[in-house]
Amino acid sequence: MRPGLRAGGMVPMLTFDELAKRRGGCDILRGLTFRARPGRVTGFLGPNGAGKSSTLRILLGLDRATSGTALVDGRRFQTLRDPMRKVGAMLDGSGAHRSRTGRAHLRWVARAAGVGNRRVESLLETVGIAHAADKRVGTYSLGMGRRLGLAAALLADPEALVLDEPVNGLDPEGIRWTRRFLREQAAQGRTVLLSSHLMGELAETVDDVVVIRRGEIVADGTLEEVTGGHGSLEDAFFALTGEGDGR
Repeated sequence: MRPGLRAGGMVPMLTFDELAKRRGGCDILRGLTFRARPGRVTGFLGPNGAGKSSTLRILLGLDRATSGTALVDGRRFQTLRDPMRKVGAMLDGSGAHRSRTGRAHLRWVARAAGVGNRRVESLLETVGIAHAADKRVGTYSLGMGRRLGLAAALLADPEALVLDEPVNGLDPEGIRWTRRFLREQAAQGRTVLLSSHLMGELAETVDDVVVIRRGEIVADGTLEEVTGGHGSLEDAFFALTGEGDGR
């Protein structure tokens, strides 16, 4: 059982309270409040430009909120003693330099995390790119790059995974593999928070859903609660966000 699963029930690992962000006179985020819990996959959905990436960047200390909080296990990311053991993140593909090999990239990240090379080799096998470990990242397909990014996020065996558009641009096999992989991570007790604007691919993956539109939450609940009264998650998304109806 992962540390995030504690006696007495599931304690939220990632918490957002009245999170607001204003930039250039525009409200990017408007009072976002929601939770992502251990052992569950939370889908953070919204149209492009809705504020998903801004929310995750604030959580990971890459941007500042105008007001409100985004906390990891009750603390700001910047104050965590060992942040890579709390949160593994993938915000922009693999994050690796194109001239490095996959193995070299993971070993570089591992050193920063205080992790040995044995963990690197194990994760190369886990994500299915051991055969390409000594190839330059610039030669990787999009799907291989995503797998490398997931391996890097998992190096320090974190309690939570935070992923921005992990299936965007993948082929059907890559999407299917990612679904299964994320479900396995949640089954191990990790908190999994992933943002996306692709609903069809997420309907078989997520347990909980938070839908955002123009910086505001328009739905927050289990997959069943959010899709209730709608034919699918995609139908619910369009109804909640007004996407595709000219608004």
